[in-house]
Amino acid sequence: MTARDLPVLFGVILIIAMLVIPFPGWLLSVLIIINITLALIVILVSMNMKEALEFSIFPSLLLLLTLFRLGLNVSTTRSILSKGEAGGVVEAFGSFVIGGNALVGLVVFLILIIIQFMVITKGSERVSEVAARFTLDAMPGKQMSIDADLNAGMISDSEARVRREKIQREADFYGAMDGASKFVKGDAIAGIIITIINIVFGIIIGMVQMDLSFGESSQRFTLLTVGDGLVSQIPALLISTATGIVVTRAASDGNLGSDVMSQMFAYPKLLYVAGGTIAGLGLFTPINDILTLPIAGLLAAGGFYLSKNETRIQEIETAVADEDVEMDDMKSPESVVNLLTVDPIEFEFGYGLIPLADTNQGGDLLDRIVMIRRQLAIELGIIVPVVRIRDNIQLQPNEYRIKIKGNEMAKGELLLDHYMAMSPGIEDESIEGIDTVEPAFGLPAKWISEEMKEAAELSGYTVVDPPSVVSTHITEIIKNNANALLGRQETKQLIDHLKESYPILVEEVTPDPLSIGDIQRVLAKLLKERVSIRNLPIIFEALADYGRLTNDTDLLTEYVRQGLSRQLTRQYLLDGDDSLRVITLSGKVEKTIAEGIQQTEHGNYLSLDPNTTQALIENIAGEIDRVSMLEQSAIILCSPAVRMYVKQLIEPYLPTVPILSYNELESTVEVQSVGVVNIE
Repeated sequence: MTARDLPVLFGVILIIAMLVIPFPGWLLSVLIIINITLALIVILVSMNMKEALEFSIFPSLLLLLTLFRLGLNVSTTRSILSKGEAGGVVEAFGSFVIGGNALVGLVVFLILIIIQFMVITKGSERVSEVAARFTLDAMPGKQMSIDADLNAGMISDSEARVRREKIQREADFYGAMDGASKFVKGDAIAGIIITIINIVFGIIIGMVQMDLSFGESSQRFTLLTVGDGLVSQIPALLISTATGIVVTRAASDGNLGSDVMSQMFAYPKLLYVAGGTIAGLGLFTPINDILTLPIAGLLAAGGFYLSKNETRIQEIETAVADEDVEMDDMKSPESVVNLLTVDPIEFEFGYGLIPLADTNQGGDLLDRIVMIRRQLAIELGIIVPVVRIRDNIQLQPNEYRIKIKGNEMAKGELLLDHYMAMSPGIEDESIEGIDTVEPAFGLPAKWISEEMKEAAELSGYTVVDPPSVVSTHITEIIKNNANALLGRQETKQLIDHLKESYPILVEEVTPDPLSIGDIQRVLAKLLKERVSIRNLPIIFEALADYGRLTNDTDLLTEYVRQGLSRQLTRQYLLDGDDSLRVITLSGKVEKTIAEGIQQTEHGNYLSLDPNTTQALIENIAGEIDRVSMLEQSAIILCSPAVRMYVKQLIEPYLPTVPILSYNELESTVEVQSVGVVNIE
């Protein structure tokens, strides 16, 4: 037992004393004011509580308040019948509230009884009964729901235990409220009976023992009885209303004393409201100020103390919680692990380019990124990861850079209030602007003003806006690094998607004879040469045919390319053209390359002397430059046996030049040689 329990225990003892010990009038007035105060606090708390458990002791409190009110009725009845008076408060209600008219007071009292008994009490009783019934019926379903969440791993054992206890407390509360509502009903009936007894026996006592006339006795005892009924039924009406509000709340774990003291005064600011109301009763009514003002002052002081104490506790708890969170974050391995995450694709820009991504300023970069991902899914057959877009104050205002898996792959500069104009080949001196280089393809260009845009278009310049420039740059960077973006996890997603339509084909390829890593390396090699892997069924058909013959991913890639011959042919044919113009290798060149192939247990590779290697690269580059000057695409055609070795040879120097073999072309396509690579 603590000091907080003493007021409740003292209150119970006081109730017993009121039933057996006659109290003086002034003490009855004090107790009546306390009764009104408690009823006012209860209804204010019930209206301001947020959760049911905040006022779970209401059923027990309702019993105590009802018993306290009945004890007051007994004490005031004893005082009225024995002394002909019941304190200043009762007399004030009997004279001031009803204007000294006993008949009016009796009517008002009967109206309050009817409102409480027929409306509030009856409704609260019905709600309590229905709520208790439905709560008990719902308990098995709630328990099963908790068990299902626990079995699914959605909650822990401790969380399940807390939820079960809460359900049990709610059931206990509704059962208690169903019974407690009968107290309110009985209190209303008792109020009617006590009023009748006071009036009848008061008149008799006044005439027999006090030598009063019938009129004097009726007037005096009726006013006192009605005043007593009003001071008891007004708090009873407030409590009945609170019963209807609180009827859906849950039960509590604490003892009654601590719960009353903690929950009744859980809202310190409400004590100011209650204190102000009680002070108003003393200032604006004949009720003695000496009675109301001390109680009001006590409530205000209690509210101030509790508010100050609550603020201090919250500050301490917040500081401790912040320290605990900070310490946990520092100790938690996740705080370091999160720093290890690298975004697949990042686009960083200076603060001057923020309007590109800010939709409020008309920026549509986010929408363009979405379209780029859709476009590349169709063109290359891969799912491009989400592009992380962020500003970086370390960059120049108009600068941006593109990263792939944390590595800077490209950077550029934009002028948002200009347009980029790319020359058609013949410079127009009248087109003035800032010289620059188109970032995606490295073409010479100029940043021109909006006034110069129309003139540049008339002169044959290709004019694009800054968002289009950066979108094209991002697209080309992703295409050039598509093989790096395709990892084993992404490959597994593609395989799972294919398995939905071709389960037998997938089962024949993986996990035996090829692992996901083998398939990933084949697909990455195709993407590295910008070969779309969208047609996965054909790719897997080739892997199923040759996967059991070899696990060399270089050879498997060549077989897959041959299976994609129709796709490769259409990829390099110009629209409306049935012939493919290519640069071929002389027989001597192919023989030299074939003789330079070294076979080892770890795979085959090309090994040529440095002079031969340099000569081959120079001759190939020369033919490519010559063909490019004729405005024709540079495609190298060679035999299947040396294709991948030719690619290995020139890739470090000419990475974008496509190299095809004869087996990768359709037989119906006409091939025209526009150049031959020779070697001395």
